Amino acid sequence: MTAVDTQAGPDVRRPQVEPGKLFIGGQWREGAQHYEVIDPSTGRAVTTVVDATENDVRDAVLAARAAFDNGQWAHMAGRERGRVLNRVAELVRRRAGELVAVESLDVGKPVALCRPVDVMTTADQYEYYAALAQSMDGAVRDIPINAHAYTRREPLGVVGAITPFNFPLILSTTKIAPALAAGNAVVHKPAPDTPLSALLMAEILAEAGVPDGVVNVVTGGTRTGEALVRDPGVDKIAFTGSTAIGRHIAQVAGAALKPVTLELGGNAAHVVFEDADLDKAIGAVIKAFVFNSGQFCMAGPRLLVAEPLYDTVLGILGDAVCGVPVGDPFDEATVIGPMAGERQLANVLAYIELARAEGGQVITGGDRLDLNGGSYLRPTVIAGLPAESRVIQQEIFGPVLTVQSFVDEDEAVALANATPYGLAAGLQTENLARAHRVAARLRAGIVWVNDWAMLDPAVPFGGVKQSGFGREYGPEALAAYTTTKSVVISLD
Repeated sequence: MTAVDTQAGPDVRRPQVEPGKLFIGGQWREGAQHYEVIDPSTGRAVTTVVDATENDVRDAVLAARAAFDNGQWAHMAGRERGRVLNRVAELVRRRAGELVAVESLDVGKPVALCRPVDVMTTADQYEYYAALAQSMDGAVRDIPINAHAYTRREPLGVVGAITPFNFPLILSTTKIAPALAAGNAVVHKPAPDTPLSALLMAEILAEAGVPDGVVNVVTGGTRTGEALVRDPGVDKIAFTGSTAIGRHIAQVAGAALKPVTLELGGNAAHVVFEDADLDKAIGAVIKAFVFNSGQFCMAGPRLLVAEPLYDTVLGILGDAVCGVPVGDPFDEATVIGPMAGERQLANVLAYIELARAEGGQVITGGDRLDLNGGSYLRPTVIAGLPAESRVIQQEIFGPVLTVQSFVDEDEAVALANATPYGLAAGLQTENLARAHRVAARLRAGIVWVNDWAMLDPAVPFGGVKQSGFGREYGPEALAAYTTTKSVVISLD
């Protein structure tokens, strides 16, 4: 799958994209059925990709199994796998213009954000796990019996990686990079709405020297994903997506005693204390809920404000949010692009109507923006909802912010923890003791202080409660794609 008519410089044009095929065993394969990929900024089809069948998935798993069993990749020295992954990072940077254009076309991401966030983060991840690949060496230890013992860290085998529509490039890399660093083979199923960067990355991985069959890509919808989850040849499932689907995957994998990593829904609270630097806090608050059009599992859609600041913060947000540029993702000035499609837009608009029905006051936004036929929503701020409101309790997944007040630290923590989710949280304070104290009390896998979405490949993140389990990033992610074998040799 090759994107054409792109530029490598800062001015990225909307590309033309060839029809996508399956990538199985190092070969591009046509399929019997296809579906259209829609540009959410225009509502028009940009290309077609294959709708993979169960037989296609079975072939991809068999190709991955054969590539794993032949040992060319799994038994390769970690430093050699690291060299290949470093070449992947180099190619990602070299082909950044193509990746930005494809990701922006597919998801509606503003190009001004896609390059530094999505593409460069992908390169950074491959470099990070290239370095960690060498850590696969075993450890020797003394034991009290007359024996010599050592442990081996070994790859699991074939990994099924299933990723969502909102960050196709980054979230596929969070699974594929550590899986490859550990020596596994991968079958990747991207979201049906946003498959294009997965196909381009298959091309890049092959060019970097990843052996045939070690990475395979099958495009399609629910049927394709279900076949991958249930295939007995898959040794582990790594999934990012909704809590409902994650729960189903956990049940299916559990029946087969198959390990899973689940990074699921989020509904993060963002707490602004009375001692916060208000200028910095407002910037972080806006970033936390409009970034990627709010389609971010670690977004901050629930704002909790100390009562003395409540009216002031609402007034500032009402003025500031409506000034955030919404528009064509290929315009360098755009900060908020379209929603990922009409289905997602309709879902968010339904939540806004529900907020009105539940007594909420829409401070700004709340309606569709008619622009070039795309799926655009004005960023929305809602006040006055009760804590039990479904709009507060459920994940909206759009540029919608609810605002509540609190009296003291205990109430702030109680409100922050009062949803089923626990993926991320944040707080704004100039009091270092409070920062540590409150962070320890927030039930979330990652907590940001005085900013939002500060991520690095070395810092693990993941969920608690209904936000899943397991960790992405960091050495913890590498460990999740390995198993440990102990060898004990008698010296008698």
